[in-house]
Amino acid sequence: MSADLDDVDREILYALQQDARNNSNADISERVGVSPSTVGKRITSLEERGIIKGYSPEIDYEKAGLPLEVLFICTAQIAEREALVEAAHEIDGVVNVREIMTGTKNVHIHVVGETNDDITQIAATLDGRGYDITDEILLRSERDSAASVFLESAPDDRAKSHER
Repeated sequence: MSADLDDVDREILYALQQDARNNSNADISERVGVSPSTVGKRITSLEERGIIKGYSPEIDYEKAGLPLEVLFICTAQIAEREALVEAAHEIDGVVNVREIMTGTKNVHIHVVGETNDDITQIAATLDGRGYDITDEILLRSERDSAASVFLESAPDDRAKSHER
């Protein structure tokens, strides 16, 4: 763990991962044992240092009218991979691109669509851009949880996770 993060920073990160929207500085300060203004200053510092890169909403795509979620497992040539990953973000329906450090199956692209035709169009676009699609996986659900590695002794609520 980085020496730049102390216990207060790690507990703030853990609390924000659990629920950044509903954990106020006052709520976090009670938990961490510092003042709300200290929590605010720490969060600002974590953002400025690039440790907190942003805040994203968790979308229920089905309720948003996009019931199909598919994970495309792709292979991109190493020399072209970085440019292909950047270009994938520009395709309508792409919600996440993960670059994997392997020779094959080295890009995972999470897409959403309303119909099978939407998903087929995204696959065709990926293929046309130079991806070799190895597999297509229909996703049922995905769960994130706060990284307990930020806490030396985790509270009982560590097991809470957010389902998408």
